[in-house]
Amino acid sequence: MKIVLTAMPWHGLQTASLPVGILKACADRCRRPHEVVEHYANLAWADLLDEESDGAITPDDYAYIANVGVWHSIGEWVFASALYEDPSWRTDEFLAYLADRRIDPGKALVMRPYADRFIDMTVDHLLGLDPDLVGFTTTFSQNTASLAVARRLKRRRPSLPVVIGGGNCEGPMGAAMSEHFPYLDYVVSGEGENAFVALVDALDEGGDLAKVPGLIWRAADGSPRRNPPASMIPMTRVPRPDYDGWQSAFTASRAARTVNPELTLEAARGCWWGEKHHCTFCGLNGTAMAFRAKPAGDFLADLTDMVARHRILDVVMVDNIMSNDYFRELLPVLRDRDWDVTIRYEVKANLRADQLAALADAGVRHIQPGIESLSSHVLTLMEKGVHATQNIQVLRDADDFGLTVDWNMLYGFPGESDEDYQVVLWQLPALVHLQPPAGTTRILLERFSPYFERPELGFVARQPARQYHHVYALAPEQLYDLAYQFEGDRKGLTGDLEKELRLAVRAWAESGPTSSLVQSTTEHGLLIEDHRHGWPQGTYPVNDPLAVTALQALRNPRSEASLIARLAERGGDTAARHAVDYLTERGLVFAEGGRLVALPTAARPLRPVAGAEL
Repeated sequence: MKIVLTAMPWHGLQTASLPVGILKACADRCRRPHEVVEHYANLAWADLLDEESDGAITPDDYAYIANVGVWHSIGEWVFASALYEDPSWRTDEFLAYLADRRIDPGKALVMRPYADRFIDMTVDHLLGLDPDLVGFTTTFSQNTASLAVARRLKRRRPSLPVVIGGGNCEGPMGAAMSEHFPYLDYVVSGEGENAFVALVDALDEGGDLAKVPGLIWRAADGSPRRNPPASMIPMTRVPRPDYDGWQSAFTASRAARTVNPELTLEAARGCWWGEKHHCTFCGLNGTAMAFRAKPAGDFLADLTDMVARHRILDVVMVDNIMSNDYFRELLPVLRDRDWDVTIRYEVKANLRADQLAALADAGVRHIQPGIESLSSHVLTLMEKGVHATQNIQVLRDADDFGLTVDWNMLYGFPGESDEDYQVVLWQLPALVHLQPPAGTTRILLERFSPYFERPELGFVARQPARQYHHVYALAPEQLYDLAYQFEGDRKGLTGDLEKELRLAVRAWAESGPTSSLVQSTTEHGLLIEDHRHGWPQGTYPVNDPLAVTALQALRNPRSEASLIARLAERGGDTAARHAVDYLTERGLVFAEGGRLVALPTAARPLRPVAGAEL
């Protein structure tokens, strides 16, 4: 058989499709050999936009739709016109939706007129390959483009089998895809490695489709069938992805002129923290929460081979959380490698300074620690298992080790109060030297999250997010099973305080590049170099022994009561209280939930800070 695996927009331009790469490698496990061809239609779309607009629509414009527009289905709306073959498909309604939420559509309006022709070009290309099976992978904003191509493929060649799988087919969403889009012959729900091999073998040999795990299909009489889900595959059975086809396509693309390629790899699935305490707002693991990781040696071999093969040094890990075993078994080995590989990794937020140092020494340059909030009560509502002062410690120590921290400040949790944010807001000016959140975001109600699965946690009323109504020609009750994002009653922070939080975080983002707060040791105590924007700036000593002891002790968070008790043993209650008050007034400590943590970095930030000498 000749199998074509397709990555549609809005997959990122800078990376190969991990699902396509893995499934191509899985083809070797089929009972008979098959030819597998990848088609990176996302690159073809970006090239078409660039060429037809004479460079006015850039890869950055594509990235905006793919990365920012995903939360409002902007990319899905672009191709909905091609799916339903209506150039004006719900244009006024969707633009009104975006305007009501003050969302920038980017260049979606300029892109949309090219969508229909692009879909026809893609169909022509795929049929020109004379395939026996065409497969699509769909996650986040890849639905409408994939569906539009699938629909026209079946119109022009009805006998051609079409299969789709991916995150958008998890759980009820997979059955909804099969029900509402009948030109999809097969939908794979759940992990695809074993299902892909079983499906190809069944189609090739006339086997029993009922034995393909996780397959949603139709019997000869048209009646729907849904096979039992696949068991979760051990990571030792997940093959090294084959990215050769992507690299050839990327190198030949116009996007390669300005886009830096990245290597996407996977070492683990599931979430070891989520197995114990599922974060209440998170739906990312779908139906596969159980944590599984490749042995460190296996992943090291994957990483080494892929970097050498593709000559790409920027590595992005898609794991939802890094295995704790890797601190012992992987990072020390990477530290001793003589290479310039840089890695982006998602980690837990309660990392110690020595663990952050180990990450940096191993070549990790970007971390996403799931900070989410600086309120301990809100973090408890999330089931995060960390205190706000631990999040501050990670931000502070990350600067010491040159780690870029990606995080967002979330709000809108059932049970949060204005007080949770007021205590943070008055201290935000003291934090401007630390890396700010990318923004403030009201939480989404995500399918598979505890908030979605358990209405008693606070979100009793829910309906598919409004943008779906402007993308699909489906009734609300039909959208319910197709949607990943939902809307419920607004909870928690609202009104003036919500606006104040947004403005304060925006000011933090604007002030961060020109701010620093550095602590160094002198013969008599400590020297503070305070260059925080909006804060009294200058260099001054801290020589009071109790204040020095306090700042040094607060490199790790501790309760205010235990700190006062320790200081009182040396200088009495009054002097101890005075020392802590002095540090608070100077903005040298962060106080929240009865705990304190020091704010000065131990060295000048390794990230660029405008106006500071590095």
